Amino acid sequence: MILRRTKKTRRAMTAAAITTGLVLAVAGCGGSDGGGDESKDSDKKTTSSGTSNNDSGSDDRGQEKQPRSSDEVLAEVKGEENITLTVKSAVRDEGGFVTVSGTVTNNGSRFFAAANWRGEERELNKNGSSVAGANLVDGKGKKRYLVLRDTEGRCLCTKFTGGVKPGQTSEWYAQFPAPPEGTTAVSFQVGAMPPAPVEISEGE
Repeated sequence: MILRRTKKTRRAMTAAAITTGLVLAVAGCGGSDGGGDESKDSDKKTTSSGTSNNDSGSDDRGQEKQPRSSDEVLAEVKGEENITLTVKSAVRDEGGFVTVSGTVTNNGSRFFAAANWRGEERELNKNGSSVAGANLVDGKGKKRYLVLRDTEGRCLCTKFTGGVKPGQTSEWYAQFPAPPEGTTAVSFQVGAMPPAPVEISEGE
């Protein structure tokens, strides 16, 4: 009787141990599946976040400021021999002078030699076909500023070598002594062209 009870007890304990092991194994598998889903969800969130950041970067690049157009015109006048003169900038520099620049377009059918634009120093004969005779007029201060010359009498300005052909547009510049610091509104005038009112800006 004692031997039979001992064998039954051992069988019951063995069965209980096997059952407990199976339960733990099943629980372990279930925990592993749950962890895998969480990892996948985390990866999905990371991927989604990364895509969102890239889109934001693309939008920021699209909102960059555009550079100012080089075709900006401060003034434009039309006059002698079907000429159109534009002023695109008038900049005060640290050296105590103002540089004015723009374009001249020959809308006529004849060659333009700018004979009336070269100034009165005819004896020097060094400023032909140029804007050497241009001036800046400070109406408020009642002063007129002439184009600067170097030590040999040559103007600090553009010389239209060969003149301006019909239909041609040429760039030009001229340097003048700078008006007082408080003066910004002046008029540019050359030859028989109408005065062109311009605003002087400060150089960078």
